[in-house]
Amino acid sequence: MTDWNDRVRLVETVELSRNWGKLDRNVFDYQRSDGSWQRQTRETYDRGDGAGVLAYDPDRGTVLLIRQFRFPAWKRGHHEPLIEVCAGLLDADDPVTCIKKEAEEEMGVAIDEPELVMAAFMSPGSIVEKVHLFVARYRPGDRHGAGGGHVSEGEDIEVLELPFEEALAMSFDGRICDAKTIMLLQYAALKGLLAR
Repeated sequence: MTDWNDRVRLVETVELSRNWGKLDRNVFDYQRSDGSWQRQTRETYDRGDGAGVLAYDPDRGTVLLIRQFRFPAWKRGHHEPLIEVCAGLLDADDPVTCIKKEAEEEMGVAIDEPELVMAAFMSPGSIVEKVHLFVARYRPGDRHGAGGGHVSEGEDIEVLELPFEEALAMSFDGRICDAKTIMLLQYAALKGLLAR
């Protein structure tokens, strides 16, 4: 079994920017499969790890999603808000604490016992973030606020309660094009979390 730590030698890391996140230029030597060494340079962006949750009501066959403006998607040509699962950065919290807090802030819903279903790198070619993805049951009585997020964080969030089948169809036809949301909807479908 290969010890990958022996095949990578970090030569230099230069911080290029530290604003919302941290952008570094990394120079490293990498031992290729044939045994030769190659010097490579990669930029990495670090804004911390995150967590996301698909809130679902199996009795009514619904899911809670959010719709919000995302500047990078807009800049890329997607000129409408994205439909996503509730998510946020961990900051100093563990993933469960983070996702419970985000569900309250963004969707106005209290979730109990979120179930971790996977943790994944969303764009490992340049972003170091790992996102912890959860599912959690909710009932109409668990919704006690409007949600919407924090104005101070630039959030302007609309909460959507959709039939699961519609949300799943949206993940196939492109109306939902956020990776973490697609992954969680597919997970819910594969595991039969909501009646189909």
